[in-house]
Amino acid sequence: MIKYILDNKLLIIIIHLIFGYLATQAIFPKFYGIVIVVLPIFLIYASNNENEEAFTLASYLVGGEVFIRMTGGLILYETGKYGVILFLMLGILVGRFKQNFSPHYVFYILLLLLGIVFTQVPEGESLRTNIAFNLSGPVVLGVASFYFYKRPITKQQLYDALFFMLLPLFSMISYLYFRTPDLKEIVFNSEANFTTSGGFGPNQVATAIGMGMFVLTIFVLPKKRLTGYYFLDAIFLIYFSYRGLLTFSRGGIITAFISLILFSFFYVIYKRISFSVILKYLLIISFFLVSIWVYTSGITGGMLENRYTGRNKIGVKEDISSGRIKIFEVQFENFLDNPLGIGVGNGKYQRRKEINMVTGASHNEVGRLLEEHGFIGFFLLILLLVMPIFNFFRSDFYGKAFIAGFYVIWFLTINHSAMRIALPGFVYALTLIRIYDDEE
Repeated sequence: MIKYILDNKLLIIIIHLIFGYLATQAIFPKFYGIVIVVLPIFLIYASNNENEEAFTLASYLVGGEVFIRMTGGLILYETGKYGVILFLMLGILVGRFKQNFSPHYVFYILLLLLGIVFTQVPEGESLRTNIAFNLSGPVVLGVASFYFYKRPITKQQLYDALFFMLLPLFSMISYLYFRTPDLKEIVFNSEANFTTSGGFGPNQVATAIGMGMFVLTIFVLPKKRLTGYYFLDAIFLIYFSYRGLLTFSRGGIITAFISLILFSFFYVIYKRISFSVILKYLLIISFFLVSIWVYTSGITGGMLENRYTGRNKIGVKEDISSGRIKIFEVQFENFLDNPLGIGVGNGKYQRRKEINMVTGASHNEVGRLLEEHGFIGFFLLILLLVMPIFNFFRSDFYGKAFIAGFYVIWFLTINHSAMRIALPGFVYALTLIRIYDDEE
C-alpha cells in the first residue's frame, strides 16, 4: 500500500484534496479519523517495520492531527499524540533494527512524570485531562526521540516520510478553501482569524501550514518534483503560503521562514552552488514572496501589515507577543519561588490569581517546564537543547541542513504554541537521526 502511494503521488494528492471537501460532510471525518489510526497498526505489524513503516505512518498522523481535530474526526482530543506513540512503540517491538538505547530520553520521560506528584486541580476540573493536555506532547517527544536516536535513515526514506506528512495537509488546505466564506465578506482586524482558519485555532492551523511550507520547499529546492511537475509544486507552495498568511497567526509562518533560511544555507554549501545561481534563486524567491504578501495584504485591507508589526486595527502599537511575554515573566517568577515546580498543569490556575483575565494554558513550553517542573524542568530543557547539537556536528552539510531546519521548527514552535500538537515533539526527534545515501 505504501509503495503504491509513493508510486502515484499526484493521484494520491488529488484524492487528499477531495478528502478536504468530504470533510465538510457529517460522516467522513469520524471514518477518516478511525482509519488513519487503526490501519497503520496492521501495516506496521504485518511488515515488521522492515522499511520504516512506523516512521512513515507516524509522519502521516502528525501531519493530519490538526485536520482531524478541526473536522471533529478524533475520538479523544489527544488521539493524534497517542497514535504517534503507539506506532513508534510498535515499530520498536516488531522491527528487526537493533534499537540504539538512549537513557537520556528514558530519564526525560520519567522525570517529566515526577511533576504529577505536585499536581492539584480545582474542584470540578479533571485531573486526567489536565495531565494529558500538558504531558502528552512532551511524552511524544520522549518516545519519538528514543525511536530515532542515532537511527540510520536513508535520504529516500526521509523524503517518503515527509511526503506522507504533507498529504493530510493538502486535505486541510482544501478544507479551508471550502469552509472559508467569500473573503470580501470577512472583516479583517489585527487578531488571529478563526474564519479563515476553518473555525479552528489559528495558531495550530498556521503551525501545520508552516510545516507544509517547509516540506514543500525542501522538495522544490532540490527539484524532487513532488507531483511530477515542477510548476505545480511551486503553485502548491504559493497557495500554502497564501493560506498561512490568511490565518493571521504569525508563529507558524515566521517559523517556516526562519527554518527554511537555515536549511537553504547548509544545502547551498553542500551542493556548492555558485554565487550567480544563488542570486538568481534569491531574485525569483523575493519576487514571489513580495507578490504573495502584496496580494494578501490587499485582500485584508492592509491589516496583514498591522498584524505582523504588532499594531491594532487603527495602527496603534501593541504587545507584539499578544501577552506571551507577560505570562512568561509570571512563569519565571513562579520558577524562582518554587524550585521544585508547582505541578503539571497548575500554571493555568496560578495565573488566574496573578494576571487579570488570563485563564488559558501557556503557549510557551519553555516557561511551562520551568514553572511546573522547577529545576528538573530546567535540566530537561538543557538536555533537549544539547543532544541534537552533538548530532549536528557529526553530520555532513546535507544532514546539517535537515537537523538545523528541524531544530528551529521545534524550538520556535514550542515558544509560540507549546506542545499542543504532536508535530514539534516529533520534528525534534528527527534532529537525532543519521541520514545516509541510499546506496550505502
